[in-house]
Amino acid sequence: MSIRTAQLRKPGVVTVAYSKDMKIFCGNGSRDLTRGVCAHLGAPQGQALVSQFSDGEVHVQLGENVRGSDVFIINSTSPPVNDHLVEMLMLIDAAKRASAERVTAVMPYFGYARQDRKDKPRVPISAKLVANVIVAAGADRILSTDLHCGQIQGFFDIPVDHLRGDAVFGRHMLDRKVANLVVVSPDTGSVLRAREFASRLDASLAIVDKRRPKENVSEVMNIIGNVEGRHALIFDDMIDTAGTLVKAAQAVKEQGALDVMACATHPVLSGDAVKRIQDSVLTEVLVGDTIPLNAAAAASPKLRVLSFAPFIGEAIRRIHEQESVSSLFV
Repeated sequence: MSIRTAQLRKPGVVTVAYSKDMKIFCGNGSRDLTRGVCAHLGAPQGQALVSQFSDGEVHVQLGENVRGSDVFIINSTSPPVNDHLVEMLMLIDAAKRASAERVTAVMPYFGYARQDRKDKPRVPISAKLVANVIVAAGADRILSTDLHCGQIQGFFDIPVDHLRGDAVFGRHMLDRKVANLVVVSPDTGSVLRAREFASRLDASLAIVDKRRPKENVSEVMNIIGNVEGRHALIFDDMIDTAGTLVKAAQAVKEQGALDVMACATHPVLSGDAVKRIQDSVLTEVLVGDTIPLNAAAAASPKLRVLSFAPFIGEAIRRIHEQESVSSLFV
């Protein structure tokens, strides 16, 4: 909706102030999430054709005028990762070429984030490459949730609003009023994220330290912190194959935890992940809807989805209205 006002300050002088439209579009990776975002905002979803030619090439066309608008394009780079990434790039390009005032790429799940450094010879830094391509496509701003590593924000030469999933999971767990709770980091790389979550819940912290003594020898799990007689909650940004999560849960349970839950923002759930979770000691796994669940995951009694649509929708509103986004985490 476009707002145009005219104020007559003195005879013969008219001052016109413009407020940009807010238009929200999405690709095939975030259709359900986008409907939730639009419902939260009370805004219509923008019309866009996102399909493929017979040879597999992505085909995009915006179905409405965006000239001078503040455009938000929502699409997670979830499987099929490459298709959804190209959809995002082409939607950005279409909006810029249609004279949008500003284009914000909303990537609830930012793929290729795990290759964020050159840890072996002759490997790419894929997260940086994808960041460069998004900026080259014409994005003016990025909005994402729980990047695999926070420093990926520095790979972009445009503003990045990084939402933290612990705000959503934290509200849910506080409402449940679980006593004697301990938050568990599944590995040393997730300690900072788990510590912040534990602070939000006023809970203690434990860390799973996994080590492989030598090649072809199974990992040894050591628990740093006290989990005995407590309700354990493993917190991470994503669940891919669920191997680390299931092993960490088993180690925590063997150390005397009463039960073990988990929560993760991005349910990638590739391979046999759902079966591993189903066969594990985990009693419940909370996940976000930043990635749509496949049929097997949706049918699993252990998986429960918390909607991130109001959280992301509120961030979009604040960006559009030039308000603080960081206050969402308080």
